[in-house]
Amino acid sequence: MRTKIFSAPFLILIIIAAASFFLMLSASSRDSLIMDELAHIPAGYGYVKYFDYRLNPEHPPLLKALSALPLTFMNLNFPTDKQSWQSEVNGQWWAGTQFIFESGNNPDSIIFAARIAPILLTILLIFFVYFWSVELLGRWWGLLPTFLFALSPTALAHGHYVTTDVAAAFGVFSASYYFIKYLGKPNKKTLIFAGIALGLAELLKFSTVLLLPFFIFIALIKFVLDARAVKDSPLKMKIKFLIKNFSKKAGLFMAILLIAFAVIYMVYFAFTFNYPIEKQAADTVEILTSFGGGTTPAGVICNPLRCLADLDIWMAGHNITRPAAEYLLGVLMVTQRSSGGNTAYFLGEVGGSGWWYYFPVVYLLKETIPVLIMIIAGFILAALRIIKSISERRIKISEYLKTNFAEFSMLVFVVFYWIYSIKSPLNIGVRHILPTLPFIYILTASSLKKSFFINVKFSGTSWLAGFLNTFHVFRKNIWKVSVLFILIFWFLGESVYAYPNYLSYFNELGSGKYYGYRIVTDSNYDWGQDLKALAFFVKENNVSKIAVDYFGGGSPAYYLDDKYVSWWSAKNNPKEEGVEWLAVSVNTLESAVAETAPGFSRAPEDGYLWLKTLRNAPQNYADVPKPDYRAGTSIFVYKL
Repeated sequence: MRTKIFSAPFLILIIIAAASFFLMLSASSRDSLIMDELAHIPAGYGYVKYFDYRLNPEHPPLLKALSALPLTFMNLNFPTDKQSWQSEVNGQWWAGTQFIFESGNNPDSIIFAARIAPILLTILLIFFVYFWSVELLGRWWGLLPTFLFALSPTALAHGHYVTTDVAAAFGVFSASYYFIKYLGKPNKKTLIFAGIALGLAELLKFSTVLLLPFFIFIALIKFVLDARAVKDSPLKMKIKFLIKNFSKKAGLFMAILLIAFAVIYMVYFAFTFNYPIEKQAADTVEILTSFGGGTTPAGVICNPLRCLADLDIWMAGHNITRPAAEYLLGVLMVTQRSSGGNTAYFLGEVGGSGWWYYFPVVYLLKETIPVLIMIIAGFILAALRIIKSISERRIKISEYLKTNFAEFSMLVFVVFYWIYSIKSPLNIGVRHILPTLPFIYILTASSLKKSFFINVKFSGTSWLAGFLNTFHVFRKNIWKVSVLFILIFWFLGESVYAYPNYLSYFNELGSGKYYGYRIVTDSNYDWGQDLKALAFFVKENNVSKIAVDYFGGGSPAYYLDDKYVSWWSAKNNPKEEGVEWLAVSVNTLESAVAETAPGFSRAPEDGYLWLKTLRNAPQNYADVPKPDYRAGTSIFVYKL
């Protein structure tokens, strides 16, 4: 991964990365604490300050720990004397509220400092995308996928939160890069880097466990391609070569797994060091009580899933194995949650079992239209190019895979990860397919380059020759260049338009950032990010009391003080208690008023029927009653 320092492309990269950094930093200072951060921030602080892993075991520690490092220099009060820490099992939510809002600390300082690490990790991923793109596409074309990822509204939204989504993208991207490097040049150095990168990826998000079947598959493809080198040899030599080569590669793959396990074990060893073994064992038993059908009765053989839970419980009670037990516990918790689904609003209905078309629809409506045009054009052009080459027998499939192995591997991961996501009932946001975005952008740029300028070189023997050659290319391909630049500037305009409400961004097909909530909510639109905007609204409008039904990680009581009145649908109209203002998170509203999916039920008193009646909205209408005002994009304010 080498590029010339102070070259024009590299300076443009610096500008792109700097723009992304400052946009995320600005959004970070504006946004309130989102839902998942309420658990992640105190958990990370517990890891690095106390080397204790009792909070938030369902997510691996690395991003949370990095986010908490600045907090250790801030002389903060942490609720180690509260039940949430001492006796509760994974009391992450109460610990978060107590730590951030109720212990005399400055919440905004904690939140801003904790978000520095994910922002820097996002910037590091931007550089990584560029350097790998340079190897595949060249210095200038490598800027295109880098630009698309760095200013993607989705990446900008989730890149500045203490969550594991962009971290997962970094883990997948870096681990894939080093593993593919190892396959191309297997030696001690590439093996060690591949193992370390895989271990770090597993410490960033548990979904990166999907890298294992992905790596096995592309390693087998590489083995088959290498084996074709002896296709003309005698049968006995072929068999001998295949057995020897397969055994060697399998052994080296196991070495990579061992290195990855060592990295995981060392980190978990550090962060469980002061976690009392008795509490870890008891917490593990409690958390896994219902896993795999529940506790196995005496004298009965456990089913395979329950056997894993029983093994984890045993490992948690032994000093040597308990770091690995805590990692396995997180994997089991994610497995259980993924199979169970979640309550979500999507396309006019509320359900709990998921929709197979959720991710394709949400991505099509949250990705910018110019990028969608590039992706579709790139896919069609690549398909036509490959079909033509194979039909004309200009290239064999095996030869194509050898010369384009990295791109092929990226495509395999995108397809594999999307199939897994579509089959999963856990539909809680486009953020879950973030690890595929860098690959999609690189594949798109690769296809466009091959289709636009496949026979043209940008460089020359001198600066002048290079300039003239570039001018010749532009003149010869003027309509292609024009269309590409129009799409690039259109995309830039979309990114500017999204600021600072990146989380709520929807493209024009999805009704834009002000009405995308009609399509889907949760972390696609409303994650609690606008609570500070509500406090500003209350102050600016001299509101004396306001009833608030808030979805998110922030504390209305902290930001609104004595003006805050806790509310929910079943309490009916707050005006009956003398409160003339109502603020409701749109995620809560859509979940309350939309039709229920088959098999999902909702109590009538939870449906905000009184608000719909008050605003003359049809009782069976899926959209929420029109608000009088908004705080940010996601909190609807009503003057009663």
